[in-house]
Amino acid sequence: MKNTLTAVGRKYARQQSAFMVAVVLLVTLVIYFVWGWSIAKSALLGGFIAIIPNMLFAYKAFKYAGAQASEKVIDSFFSGVKLKMALTALLLALSFKFLVLVPLPFFSMFSLVLMLPAVTPYIFKN
Repeated sequence: MKNTLTAVGRKYARQQSAFMVAVVLLVTLVIYFVWGWSIAKSALLGGFIAIIPNMLFAYKAFKYAGAQASEKVIDSFFSGVKLKMALTALLLALSFKFLVLVPLPFFSMFSLVLMLPAVTPYIFKN
């Protein structure tokens, strides 16, 4: 059974995720043509390390809705936050352990993606 109460939130989360992916790809493309592959690769990884946990959080946050499922809503939200933080830490640790990255573009793109949710409400007015 499809939950219509979460439809608006899921739609917004999909728009926001697609916007984040588009921004990361566009900025990475510009960086590639200006500074080269190693810096672009670092920026791309920084962006996707911020996007992947966000997408999993959005999935968990909009899984349940309604008054009867209020405990499930709270539990799924908090488990989503925990999953997001743990996955972000794991991806950051793995990327610095096994990959050669340039820190400035990596953390610049990571920070940009983390700030995008503050801008998207002005872009996607419903």
